[in-house]
Amino acid sequence: MSIHRLLVAKVVAETHDAHSIEFEVPAELASSFTYKPGQFLTLRVPSERTGSVARCYSLCSAPHDDGPLRVAVKRTADGYASNWLCDNATPGMEIDVLVPAGIFTPKSVDVDMLLFAGGSGVTPILSILRTVLETGSGSVTLIYANRDAQSVIFASALAELTRTYPDRLAVIHWLESVQGLPSAANLATLAAPYVDREVFVCGPGPFMDAVSEAMTGLGKGRREVHIEKFRSLPRNPFEVEAAQEEAEERAAIAEAEDLPVAVAPAPADDGGTVTVELDGKTTELAWPAEKKLLDVMLAAGIEAPYSCREGACSACACRLVDGEVELAHNEVLDQEDLDDGLILACQSMRRSAAVHITYE
Repeated sequence: MSIHRLLVAKVVAETHDAHSIEFEVPAELASSFTYKPGQFLTLRVPSERTGSVARCYSLCSAPHDDGPLRVAVKRTADGYASNWLCDNATPGMEIDVLVPAGIFTPKSVDVDMLLFAGGSGVTPILSILRTVLETGSGSVTLIYANRDAQSVIFASALAELTRTYPDRLAVIHWLESVQGLPSAANLATLAAPYVDREVFVCGPGPFMDAVSEAMTGLGKGRREVHIEKFRSLPRNPFEVEAAQEEAEERAAIAEAEDLPVAVAPAPADDGGTVTVELDGKTTELAWPAEKKLLDVMLAAGIEAPYSCREGACSACACRLVDGEVELAHNEVLDQEDLDDGLILACQSMRRSAAVHITYE
């Protein structure tokens, strides 16, 4: 796994309960931290109780900037990591970070879009919105729900973008303090004039459910509505990596001292293969039966993206081009995603002699 320690370059209080954090990426790591609008970073947050916790935060910076990576963190009532970052992140601090990942990204920036954001869900939406306006030709309408006017993250940035692109960007604010909670009916009314557009949605669960209901009522198919799904990581990938390194070190010491080492039986090799397209390279690997795809790639030295290794995030998602696989566990891809060829490398078991996957 590609764990890198990045320097915090800047911290900005965007609202009373939300901060943006900029990370400086050294030149030698620039290729590792290329990303698409809508992707996220996984951060390691120190904890006296558990050593650390891992949390995913969407990038609000835009790839074409070639500037610092920036995420936004909003406090939640019982959120240890969000509160720690808002209280403790300062310029000059170093934080362990996984490389960008996620599938909440547009395929084209030249199509018209309808974007929904609730609270801090505006973070990936801002990245998508800026990329479309500044590098593409599409027009954008953003429906943005918040508790009150003081809770609107990136209010000044959105106002400036509206002034810069008056014919291509419209921002519709919904304030709970004024209008109450947005219902599916409310959202459908606002969205109706833009129903022919591609839709991206990010925010709290109830908000995304309301948007989904509204879009269904307007006749939008699931493949036209892209929903960002974050779930708590069941395992801390940073601590898992440390435990694996410790086990490898113990095994090396035992081998050097000629001590017995417990070795798990290797999966049966039945001649199966996988062709992997990643970072512009195509590689063919042997894929032994009953071994997971991610493990095959990592063992071969391919730096495939991943985070939780439990099928609960989309960091390892790739597309099945040919062949058949079975997912041992899946909490993040719905049936439409699966029908579209998306799979989770960390949970994929080969079910045909040859498989072809791509991350492109």
